[in-house]
Amino acid sequence: MIEQTTCRVGAALGVESVEMAISPSAIVLTTLNHGSCITTTRRVHELGINMHVLCAIQRVCILCEKRLLTTVDDVDKHLKEIKTFRYNRWLVVLMVGLSCGAFSLLFGGDWPVFFTTCVASAVGMFVRQEIAHRHFSPLINFAATAFIATSIASMATVYQWGDQPYLAMAACVLLLVPGFPLVNAVFDMVKGYFNMGLARWGTATLLTVSATAGIVLAMKLTGVWGWNP
Repeated sequence: MIEQTTCRVGAALGVESVEMAISPSAIVLTTLNHGSCITTTRRVHELGINMHVLCAIQRVCILCEKRLLTTVDDVDKHLKEIKTFRYNRWLVVLMVGLSCGAFSLLFGGDWPVFFTTCVASAVGMFVRQEIAHRHFSPLINFAATAFIATSIASMATVYQWGDQPYLAMAACVLLLVPGFPLVNAVFDMVKGYFNMGLARWGTATLLTVSATAGIVLAMKLTGVWGWNP
């Protein structure tokens, strides 16, 4: 998407050619126009995926192609006007708790398991937000979140809340599944961007290992092992 959008905007503004090399840590962009070549390199900073921003950039690209934006200044002005949209953090905490609780019901759990999962995953999401706000490494974030959520959910097994209390431990950590890195890793490699695909795959693997470490540590401290009765 980065390469396609950049090339489309360049073509719409009348540039002869736009060449781009993308790596996990930097983007190299070369613009050819009227016999002149301009190359610039920009470092890629670790940022979360914000679909609102992506859609706004796509709209700017379409406006360029429809000749509603005809100059570089117009495009630059619209891009600078894009603001990051974020949902209310408490709404996110609530919805993550309900979604993980719903998974526990799909797994065959009853209402005590559902409520335990909701509380564990909601608290885990709150911890995840707090750690991310302080700019800690995502690996530390995933390990700490998995530890907190699993520790709370294990209480269902300790005190036998519900018919299958162990299901709460399995469902409460589903918020840590690295879906975007895994899906994008496959898409990148299928499209020929193997360096980006492997980088995303490596990131997803490290995040999974970190979450696993947090889960195992919580099980070790609580003495509740495994997700089976």
